[in-house]
Amino acid sequence: MLEQPNKKGFQMKTISIDKEKCTHCGLCINDCLSGCIAFDNENYPQMIDETRCISCQHCLAICPVGALSFCGKKPENSEEVEYNDIFSLIKSRRSVRQYKNEEISNEKMSKLKDMLNYVPTGCNSHSLHFSIVEEKSAMDIIRKRVNELLVKTLSYKAISPLVNKFSRYKDALLNGEDVIFRGAPHMIVASSPLSAPCAAVDPVIALSYFELCAQNLGVGTCWCGFGEVCLKFFPEICDMLEIPSGYKPVYVMLFGPPAVKYRRTIQPEPYKIAEIKEIHEKDSCFFCKAKRLITNFLR
Repeated sequence: MLEQPNKKGFQMKTISIDKEKCTHCGLCINDCLSGCIAFDNENYPQMIDETRCISCQHCLAICPVGALSFCGKKPENSEEVEYNDIFSLIKSRRSVRQYKNEEISNEKMSKLKDMLNYVPTGCNSHSLHFSIVEEKSAMDIIRKRVNELLVKTLSYKAISPLVNKFSRYKDALLNGEDVIFRGAPHMIVASSPLSAPCAAVDPVIALSYFELCAQNLGVGTCWCGFGEVCLKFFPEICDMLEIPSGYKPVYVMLFGPPAVKYRRTIQPEPYKIAEIKEIHEKDSCFFCKAKRLITNFLR
């Protein structure tokens, strides 16, 4: 086993490579969002910058032969992906950032669009609006326009402190890399009117349903936070996507035929779950209640 050490001052993030299994295919390297992995002198994957690692475990999930372990999590302890089971669908869901240079079939697109009519909304308010880029040629136009606007915006000296923080992305944009839309042939934007009872939540619920249905059809997806920010800062993109006046674009999801296949589930750290079986009332002080109230309304 080849294990990579960590740097001092950061939480340990390491990968281990089983040299007898590794086929040097490079899938773990190509699928690393943060560019943390590269081949060493012997052509085995190694961690080169763990400070950028976001612990997504894509490297663990994508290895076709199970040669890579992440932070002690071994591939044999993961579950094999089974796409016809809802629990496996949820466990095996990965953000896809590598797509084939082709569109999904008309049949799959129709199924996904029809499914959107059934997503739940607060107070049964059927006021959501979906902008779906169905043609790759249209997506390429949006991609090109957003990149042009970003390069222009990041060139302003007035926002140089912000630019310096995201200098890696600026350099990538200048080099023509599609760091926002990741080469996806399609995109869906969920918007809601400001008057909707649950305007901020309904679009996220809808896209969550969309993602699972897409996964079931073999369509890759990616929640696109950068795309959402671009829509807010560049109103002309909202016009291109025919988002109605008075509607706020809440979130963006990329989708298309995936160019990668994940072989197993990851091994996530468990969330905290409060198992409520009995109620124990506490007499909280005024300051405790005030702190809780402020926390409830932050963000």
